[in-house]
Amino acid sequence: LLAINSADDLINPPELGIVEQEIKRVPRGRAIVMPLSEKTRGHGSHTIASLWKDELTKLMKEAEPGH
Repeated sequence: LLAINSADDLINPPELGIVEQEIKRVPRGRAIVMPLSEKTRGHGSHTIASLWKDELTKLMKEAEPGH
């Protein structure tokens, strides 16, 4: 599981640390917080693939057989 959040997300604020705490219960789970930038759009950042495409590419490579 890969959970990606943005630092400016007001719906799921990373300051609460909920995702970071609970991801520890997920085998091979990873939580990423994208830093605030002129490209992030708060909770809407999840719709901007260019912000998280590198993390998705990394996840897909990790999921390849034999990895």
